[in-house]
Amino acid sequence: MADHFANIQKLPDPIAGCPNFRRVPGYKVYCCGQPTIAGFEACLTKVCGDTYPKDGKIIWFNLRQEPSVYVNGEPLCARPANKIGEYAELGNITRDQNKADEPEFMKVCENRAKENGGKLKVVDINKVEKEVEVKEMKTLSEVIEGAKAKFPGLVHMRVPVCNSAAPLENDFDIMCDTLTGTSINTPIIINDQVGLSRATTACVIACLFKEFQINASFEGLVETVPGVNLDLLKMDRYKMDPAKDPLFRGEFEVVKELVASLKDGDAAKNECDKVIDKNGTPKTGGTGIKQLRENIAESKLSYEIMDDAAQAFLKMKIMDNIHKYFFMIAFTAYMREAAEVAKNAGTDEEKAKNGLTGGKISTPADQLKLPKTFVLYMEEHSGLRNIVEEGKGK
Repeated sequence: MADHFANIQKLPDPIAGCPNFRRVPGYKVYCCGQPTIAGFEACLTKVCGDTYPKDGKIIWFNLRQEPSVYVNGEPLCARPANKIGEYAELGNITRDQNKADEPEFMKVCENRAKENGGKLKVVDINKVEKEVEVKEMKTLSEVIEGAKAKFPGLVHMRVPVCNSAAPLENDFDIMCDTLTGTSINTPIIINDQVGLSRATTACVIACLFKEFQINASFEGLVETVPGVNLDLLKMDRYKMDPAKDPLFRGEFEVVKELVASLKDGDAAKNECDKVIDKNGTPKTGGTGIKQLRENIAESKLSYEIMDDAAQAFLKMKIMDNIHKYFFMIAFTAYMREAAEVAKNAGTDEEKAKNGLTGGKISTPADQLKLPKTFVLYMEEHSGLRNIVEEGKGK
């Protein structure tokens, strides 16, 4: 299936070959659809600008579930015939499976082109078929290696996730492991096919990791500066417009139960909501296309006017998106706990090296370590899993 299609670009100020590119306000976190080969270079050049070194570390997360190949510089993906479409869910696909399938997919494409006089038949998301004369074919891995010639610090990590529900607990850890050792100003780029739900979800995770770095590295340091009002800097003081409908504020029953179960649950939800809003549409202070929290409310309000078949599909989508929102708040609580440990409970060596006069620790962001994985955090709070499974349909 061809990744690109008519009207794929949803945002103003496009970058050629890199659909729906944008930066999350306040963070060096960027989001886009699957680029062309030329689009990779255009995106990386834009991200580096005139100040960030082209040989500096750049993290790129690919959220695609499908193996990808490039024909004449344009991205194609492998989809089952019954999964042709923009938002197809492909099940529990792993990074290793995805990477192993990619050369096999290219062999299939090469054989089909060979059998068809050097032309390859492809379809778009609307199942419109066309033939492409194959002049060049590369796997995504080969494209990334080519990009590293000009951007040798590029780190490309596949984290295949589904479109609607939360990433797996281990997916959060894969992202955190990849981001550990980066600095506050390390650029993070995230793509899915179009730059919509999956990429927006991962951008929220990346921004929450940046918040962990900021909180753990700088908050204790800022406290030593006279006259600074710390309340102005705290993300957990974020308040949404009280005039908004409770659904748009994310006040779902299962979320209320989560907030009540977490230590500083209200603060975790506030911080998560702030980051979600920054990753949302201009209406909530973002530059993006999808508003992960308000999208649930919009779906709920549409539910009653749909026929039975549409209601069944929409109900599953609503439940999946509540599941995702639930886990985003839980992940925020995990990040906040890790920041507190980093500031207050370091080793004697860390206290000697990075200790402040007030007793707190200000470890440089690129030296921060997470005290536990998110999987372990959820094991320690295993009741949360029961809460979400039993309550996401309420």
